[in-house]
Amino acid sequence: MNDIVADKESIKFELKAIQDFIEIHISEEEITSVQIRGNELNAYLARSGKLLADSKYHRDERLKDSVFENLKEVLKLSATTANKYIDALCKEENYLVNWADRINRSCTHQLDWCRSVLSKQKEELRQSQYSN
Repeated sequence: MNDIVADKESIKFELKAIQDFIEIHISEEEITSVQIRGNELNAYLARSGKLLADSKYHRDERLKDSVFENLKEVLKLSATTANKYIDALCKEENYLVNWADRINRSCTHQLDWCRSVLSKQKEELRQSQYSN
């Protein structure tokens, strides 16, 4: 299984690259740019989903290790406090999971925006052809 799961440093590197891409502003007037961006977002959506799964794998591994390493301390705490304690032990892995999830959702929203812009442009073209 470990041969298909990206390591944490690779995940961070790829998430940073996707983050940089989704922060780029493009004009809705440049229809070709919207189409190209939509194509790239499709690929990033798929990739960010994989990175999210990989991040969750690392978090689950860390959770397992943290519980066993800190079992005596965990057993002394209430259930809510124990969960918070374990979450704190897994803060880097939780961060990667949250980041990958937000990027995946941002790609989805931006892809929806691209579709809306393309539909708008298509309808405006249809109306202009109809009125001529």
